[in-house]
Amino acid sequence: MDTHVPASFDVARIRQDFPILATDVRGKPLVFLDSGASAQKPRQVIAAMTRAMETAYANVHRGAYHLSEVATEAHEAARGAVQRFLNAAEPEEIIFTGNATGAFNLVAHSFGRGMLKPGQCVLVSEMEHHANLVPWQMLRDAGLGIGLRFVRVTDSGELDLDDLAAKLADGKVGLVSVTHMSNVLGSVTPATTIVRMAHEAGARVMLDGSQAAVHRAVDVQALDVDFYAFTGHKLYGPTGIGVLYGKRALLDAMPPFFGGGDMIETVTLERSTFAAAPARFEAGTPAIIEAVGLHAAIDYVNAIGMEAIEAHERGLVDHAMATLTRVEGLSLLGKAQDRGGVFAFALDGVHPHDLSTYLDRAGICVRAGRHCAEPLHARFGLEGGSTRASFGLYTTREEIDFLAQKLTDARRFFA
Repeated sequence: MDTHVPASFDVARIRQDFPILATDVRGKPLVFLDSGASAQKPRQVIAAMTRAMETAYANVHRGAYHLSEVATEAHEAARGAVQRFLNAAEPEEIIFTGNATGAFNLVAHSFGRGMLKPGQCVLVSEMEHHANLVPWQMLRDAGLGIGLRFVRVTDSGELDLDDLAAKLADGKVGLVSVTHMSNVLGSVTPATTIVRMAHEAGARVMLDGSQAAVHRAVDVQALDVDFYAFTGHKLYGPTGIGVLYGKRALLDAMPPFFGGGDMIETVTLERSTFAAAPARFEAGTPAIIEAVGLHAAIDYVNAIGMEAIEAHERGLVDHAMATLTRVEGLSLLGKAQDRGGVFAFALDGVHPHDLSTYLDRAGICVRAGRHCAEPLHARFGLEGGSTRASFGLYTTREEIDFLAQKLTDARRFFA
C-alpha cells in the first residue's frame, strides 16, 4: 500500500461508484487516463440529476409555484456548496457560467473592458490553456489600448518568478491571469506568492483552477485571489456548468457581460438597470439540472475528503514519475517539484495520434495533440503535439504500470 494514502481511501470501492469503469473498449477493460480533459461521473451525480428531472424540474427564480420554489432552492443550494468548496466569503461571490472558458470571457469583457484603463496590460504565462489566452488577445486587439504580456516558463516547467517580477516592475499590469495547475505539465504554480507579488505591484489576479480544484483543496480567501475559475465536468460533475469566483467589491463594480432576462432590475423601452451580483452575470435560464449535478459532485469529493484525494494522487504521481521515466525513448514535458496527476510526453519516432490509436487498441484512453496549449508545445519544441495521460481519484497504480508496458510495446511496434 502507498504510504501517502490514508487507510480509509479505498480506490477499489470508489471505482464501483463509476459505472463506466466496468465497461470494455474494443473488447478490453477500460483504462481511462484522460480525466484532465473530462472526468467520469459517479452514480451519485447521475442519480441526483435524474431525480431532479423526474421529480423537481421547473425554471428557477421566476415561478410563484411549488416546483419552481423547489428548483430554485436546489439551484441556490448548489451555489452555497460551491461557496463552501472554495471557502468564498459569501454565496453572492459565486457566478455560474457555462464552463471555465465562459468565466475567462466574462472577466475579459466585464473587468477587462469595463475597468482596465488604456496603457494597462494583462499578464499571462507561456503555459496557459487557450481559454486563458485567447480572450486576452481579443481584448488586446479591441483597440482599447490594453496590452498583453507573457511570463516565461522554465525548462523544468515552472513559472519563472524572476521574470514575473520583471514584468510587474513598471506598475502597468492591471491583471495577472495564470493557471493554478498546468493541464499539460502538471505543474502547480505558487499561487500565494503570485498573488502577493501581483498585489504589491497594484495588479488584480485571476487563477485558472480547472485542474487544481480537482486535485487539492482550494481556499480563495487564504489565497487572497481576486478571481478564480473552474469547470464542473473535470470535477466529476456534468458538462455545461462552470464557476467564476470574484471578490464581492469587484463584482459590484463590474458591468454585466450578457444582457437578457434575470440579470436586470428594471427595463423600459429606453433603458435598463441591472441586478446585483451574481444575477447581473447570469442572464437567461441557467443550467438548472447541471447545477444539481455539480452540487452532487462536490458532495461526493467532500465525502471522500480533498486531503485524501490529494494524498492518493500524490502517490500516483510519484509512481508515474518512477515508472514512466524508465520507458526507453520517452520524454516527459516538465519536471516541476510540485505537480499533479497530468503527464504529457513524447515517444521517440511515434506521432502522438498514432500512439493514442495504438493505446486505444489496448483499452487505454489518453489524449493526443496540443491540449489547447499550442504556445506551450512550441516552447518545448513539440509543435506536433504530445500524448497526455491524466489521473482521477479512481486511477490505480496498476493502470499506470499497464500504460508503461504498452508504451514499451508501442515503441517496438512502430520501430
